[in-house]
Amino acid sequence: MQCSLKNIYFMKVTKLINIVLFRPEIPQNTGNIGRTCVLTGAKLHLIGPLGFKLDEKTVARAGLDYWKDLEVEMYGSFEELRDRHKEATFYFSSTKGTRAHSDIPFEKEVFIVFGRESSGLPEYIMEEYKEQLFRVPMVETTARSLNLANTVAIVTYEACRQLGYPHMK
Repeated sequence: MQCSLKNIYFMKVTKLINIVLFRPEIPQNTGNIGRTCVLTGAKLHLIGPLGFKLDEKTVARAGLDYWKDLEVEMYGSFEELRDRHKEATFYFSSTKGTRAHSDIPFEKEVFIVFGRESSGLPEYIMEEYKEQLFRVPMVETTARSLNLANTVAIVTYEACRQLGYPHMK
């Protein structure tokens, strides 16, 4: 197999940060998150079922002309993801977390898991991984929480900052 410089660059960068979306529902959020992954060198992991189709028509409608540059992997369940990455460190974003995202030690090859737009992470995951839960701080309000794509961007850039903005200029 012949590798281009672009492929070598992405092979080095994409394993540092892994963004995981648990059953995402809104294609525009997933598109924005995909763009964040491309521009930070992160890999996107999608746990299905998805609330939309990842066909060419849907991708084009969401304006994902950069989707071809995204490193993405699909899973049928959280358990499948965990089984395929047994040695990985997992952290979970939740409004129920007690630690701030900036207090999490994001190290190499970390998997950062985000829940569904409508309901967040399932209770069984939050219970099993309660020590790895974190939150993005927000003021008290009647609003539910930040938009998923915004939250992913905030957390991804914090992980990049902690890693010294690897391969970024």
